[in-house]
Amino acid sequence: MNKVTLIATTTMGLEAICAREVKALGYEDVTVENGRVVFTSTVDAIPRANLWLRTADRIKILVGSFKAFTFDELFEKTKALPWADLLPPHAEFPVIGRSVKSTLFSVSDCQAIVKKAVVESLKKQYKRGWFDEDGPLYRIEVALLKDQAQLTIDSSGVGLHQRGYRALHNQAPLKETLAAAMVQLTTWNVDRPFADPFCGSGTLAIEAALIGQNIAPGFNRDFVSEQWHWIGQEKWDRARQEVEDLAKYDQALDIVGSDIDHRSIELAKNNAAEAGFADLISFKQMQIRDFSHRAQYGVLVANPPYGERIGEQAEVEEMYRDMGQVMKSFETWSVYVLTSHEGFEALYGKQASKKRKLYNGNIKTDYYQFFGPRPPRA
Repeated sequence: MNKVTLIATTTMGLEAICAREVKALGYEDVTVENGRVVFTSTVDAIPRANLWLRTADRIKILVGSFKAFTFDELFEKTKALPWADLLPPHAEFPVIGRSVKSTLFSVSDCQAIVKKAVVESLKKQYKRGWFDEDGPLYRIEVALLKDQAQLTIDSSGVGLHQRGYRALHNQAPLKETLAAAMVQLTTWNVDRPFADPFCGSGTLAIEAALIGQNIAPGFNRDFVSEQWHWIGQEKWDRARQEVEDLAKYDQALDIVGSDIDHRSIELAKNNAAEAGFADLISFKQMQIRDFSHRAQYGVLVANPPYGERIGEQAEVEEMYRDMGQVMKSFETWSVYVLTSHEGFEALYGKQASKKRKLYNGNIKTDYYQFFGPRPPRA
């Protein structure tokens, strides 16, 4: 197999950022769609995309796409796809599914039909009547949208947001992929201080450190497609060697995280140590009204409480006012805040230079961006 079409799924709102990452890896045939980025490349893009994409949820291989109005159509067109090129005779291949605005609305029936069609296709190619499915995992998905069926295989396994460093987290952790996007949407670079005054379990600070030292987010984890014979160990070894060669472990960074909760600080320190940044990121217990930093032209990125729980709103609004008062003393700093509170700008006391709609889980939020002046050239 020479060429593959890959789908990098993303949270809504992160597609353009993910597409930029795909292009930065050197892939040019890129299409941006709702919740995903589609690109075509050689097979070695599978390990590279899994290792490097910071804002993608999964990397899927497109097997086929076609119209299906009846179960017979779904069966025959699925059976006609080249499954034996992808699945060895001992492959484990469960089928998951979803259906939106389609004639074939029964997901369980669609899954069963696709499973049967794949089995029949493999029977014909491998000349055998039974498959034990005791080998590597190839999770197939049948997704129907307005009667267009799409068959994919997941190459990631565990979602890409699970980097491997966050064994412990607080009650409402920020997803790593969203945190990486928040950092990439700022003006921060390695020459400027980075601060998160609501650090929680440390995700924003850790993702900033990974970006600052150009460390691939998947450097410390495994992927289901590492066991696939048609990719091969050599391509994975080469991709991991590239990760090692491009990392800048000696890059100095000024990254601080703070939180009012001492338990969150301990979580953040443990997670930073797990990621290899125990001595690089500073965490301390502190409320926003006491935030301080000696440096100029810093970047503050925050995911504060939103006040969505009953009884929290007044406290959260006071916190936003405190943040606005404190940041008046940091005239050269740029500030970026993610919140669902529609009155944030009025409470903060300043209108954002720009704001962008993002989703934190199922919560629709705005990413408020207050641009400070550019640092003077050295």
